[in-house]
Amino acid sequence: MASLQPLSVSALGHRRAAHLLRRTSFRYTKARVDELAALPVDKAVASLLQPYPLRMQQPLYPGTSGNIAWLLPPPGQAFPAEDSALRRYVMGWWVSEALHDAGIVHRMTLFLHQYLTVDAPASNNAHFFDYLSLLRWGALGNFKKLATKIVTDNCMLRYLNNHQNTKNSPNENFAREFFELFTIGKGPQIGPEDYTNYTEHDVIQAARVFTGFRVRSQRDQVDPETGIPRGITAIAQHDTGPKTFSSKFQNKTIQGATTNAGMWTELDALVNMVFAQPEVSRLFCRRLYRFFVSRYITPEIETDIIEPLAQIFRNSGYEIKPVLEKLLQSKHFYDEDDAEVGDEIIGGMIRSPLEATLQMMSFFNVPLPDPNANPKGHYLDLFSNGVIQRMLTPAGFPLFMPNDVAGYPAYYQEPEYSRQWFNSSTIIARYKLPEQLLTGRISLGANPNAQLFFKVDLVPWVRNSGFFSNPSDPYKLVDEMLRYLLPTPISPERFNYFYDDVFLNHLPPYDWTYEWQDYLKTNNPTEVRIPLERLLKAILYSQEFQTF
Repeated sequence: MASLQPLSVSALGHRRAAHLLRRTSFRYTKARVDELAALPVDKAVASLLQPYPLRMQQPLYPGTSGNIAWLLPPPGQAFPAEDSALRRYVMGWWVSEALHDAGIVHRMTLFLHQYLTVDAPASNNAHFFDYLSLLRWGALGNFKKLATKIVTDNCMLRYLNNHQNTKNSPNENFAREFFELFTIGKGPQIGPEDYTNYTEHDVIQAARVFTGFRVRSQRDQVDPETGIPRGITAIAQHDTGPKTFSSKFQNKTIQGATTNAGMWTELDALVNMVFAQPEVSRLFCRRLYRFFVSRYITPEIETDIIEPLAQIFRNSGYEIKPVLEKLLQSKHFYDEDDAEVGDEIIGGMIRSPLEATLQMMSFFNVPLPDPNANPKGHYLDLFSNGVIQRMLTPAGFPLFMPNDVAGYPAYYQEPEYSRQWFNSSTIIARYKLPEQLLTGRISLGANPNAQLFFKVDLVPWVRNSGFFSNPSDPYKLVDEMLRYLLPTPISPERFNYFYDDVFLNHLPPYDWTYEWQDYLKTNNPTEVRIPLERLLKAILYSQEFQTF
């Protein structure tokens, strides 16, 4: 029986801690796994469910007279030139911060980006930065507030054309997605223009409520609660008449605003009406479950997991954190609510290319250009051009540029969900990850040897990282590597494949011990590099590593 009962252990232990960290953070390190493993489940989860400070509040741009911080000075400051290049700095900044975030906030931000999707080029770079800031603000906050504030996010206004929604020329695009994707969901169609949870008439009425919200390019209109720039109200473009909704919403009538201030009150009335429907909380919890736990929602999961979480969500006034606390502390999350431990959830999802890349970069402590001394190298070359464009996009994850408003297929496409990360057009790019990590090179069009701007220097890492208890012992080295890199224990036969077939290449164990000790004396890594790289490639190519 699926259970949200909390896991009752004095210490989380290695396997559970590694599972929790893989699912909640892009920063995966041995030290963090060991730290969480020593904690009881409530304290381990609490350590992840807190916002850690950003390393850099914004990206820096290398100007002719020094680095420029152009996003957080007083609103209204003129942007530097090369706006499209600056957007790549913003994207690189987010990925860099995700790599260094010890908690869940950036992974929740990605969840919310999938939920409340925009395309990065939909507006200018500053508006995209504001959008990411808003998602970060809401990551562990109140989803009802976030759903209200996203209505006047400048990026969203442009992306779903609500800046073109006026009383004389209504545009229903945003209203339709607000119902279908952002809040309540369609449910099965039960008649012409009639779905389980709303009707096309309701879309028309909601679009009337949304008329007159406009983009503010100058960023001088700031939300008083978040401090983040937002759009403005234009009462002259607003439909001031009453809006009467269908029986799906108890035939509620929302009175039309006649002032700019009244438009905010009218917006709140619409959001209150929608969030009064229990299906809003259920849809959110289903999507959260599929993002963090499993793609399978059986009738038992719906009854025993989704519905109780949805009730917590409603009772809290749509606070996200209590739902995450309940889920991540539960026996179910650790697959310990049935007789067969570890058969469904741990190792039961496919890593996205972003998780695979960032978790390996953090695990091997890849050296990075300094963001202050070399912002171009750090944000543009490494993270934007290297990680995003050259690694994630060919592997099927064009980060912040999804194909449509539904987001990335691996997060919503039934029945495969995360299996979507593997298909005929992405599998080659995915399986080039080990080679790219070890060489710092990537095949790019006519250039088979293009720079990736980072690499794993494996031999010094094995020697100096403190990861291994005794690097000269081949059995311990392979065992410790597999223990942290693979999500579930493997059979003796599978271990022997990595140990004897791959690492030792059927040579006696003392051969490795001799070569390692010789390396320590001579500092010549040639003979030890070959088996180490052979091992890492085999692990990263393995089917076990693709899951988490």
